[in-house]
Amino acid sequence: MSEDTYTGWFSQDAATFGDRMAGAREAAGMTQAQLARRLGVKLQTVTAWENDQSEPRANKLQMLAGLLNVSIKWLLTGEGDGLDAPAPELELAGDASAVMAEMRQLRSEFVRLNDRLGHLEKRMRILLKETIT
Repeated sequence: MSEDTYTGWFSQDAATFGDRMAGAREAAGMTQAQLARRLGVKLQTVTAWENDQSEPRANKLQMLAGLLNVSIKWLLTGEGDGLDAPAPELELAGDASAVMAEMRQLRSEFVRLNDRLGHLEKRMRILLKETIT
């Protein structure tokens, strides 16, 4: 692909609010569930924003921009401080592609296990409070 292919990747003509939000969230290394938790909204709300089914109110938009380290203007229009276009993907040798796939799988499993551990810690705190009281 040429360099021109990546010009204006997140522009208003090429991407929607939801596209820019999802791209910034992924660049920040957060899942939709993690972002929802940090914003104090339901997972379905974040999903609806990323699918362009609804948009956040001004106070949540400001929090969202701060959490994702982009400007509100960039989220809304693609102009201003935001993400650069993704670098062109390199053609990888067969073994490298398999390793990358396994790494992605492990990363998603790690996120799932981390969430599970958080739930168990919360249950343990509740049980300990009940034991003390």
